[in-house]
Amino acid sequence: MNADYLESTKKQFEYYKMLGDKTIDQLPDDKLFWQYNDESNSIAIIVKHLSGNMLSRWTDFLTSDGEKEWRHRDTEFDNDIKTKAELIQKWNDGWNCLFNALNSLQEDDFSKTIYIRNQGHSITEAINRQLAHYPYHIGQMVFIGKMICNDKWISLSIPKGNSNTYNVEKFSKEKHNEHFTEEFLKNPTKDE
Repeated sequence: MNADYLESTKKQFEYYKMLGDKTIDQLPDDKLFWQYNDESNSIAIIVKHLSGNMLSRWTDFLTSDGEKEWRHRDTEFDNDIKTKAELIQKWNDGWNCLFNALNSLQEDDFSKTIYIRNQGHSITEAINRQLAHYPYHIGQMVFIGKMICNDKWISLSIPKGNSNTYNVEKFSKEKHNEHFTEEFLKNPTKDE
């Protein structure tokens, strides 16, 4: 059961990373740093925060507290990334750390307790915590991207007005078991 759970969560993380990638790809470089106001975050700030969180949570996942002493969370919200290349490097560094940790997990690891700020978590709880946190912020990235692109936005889900067409296609197929992300991870240009 843990192997199925782990495989499912990896696919979900891959799916949400893909949504972030597609959002970043749609925006002109300078718009990655746009903030609605001083209290809101740019996509670059969100990426910096996600990367900081991922590096802290997933480095030595099984052996050290998920809130590392070297993490400076407050500075993750400084708008100081200068280039798209730097943003993408931070984005990928965080995701690579996450996937390396998940790929290293073994069945017997699921009986362990890990800590985040001295609060014990089962492996499942720790993964679920991040699986809720990251899509929350990626949704913010997508929303900002939609605001910036306006009518030039390429939908990352079922485009408005296309629900019936989408459902007709889905229900024309035989019932089958497949993780909901499979068709998007195999064909990343397909809309949901």
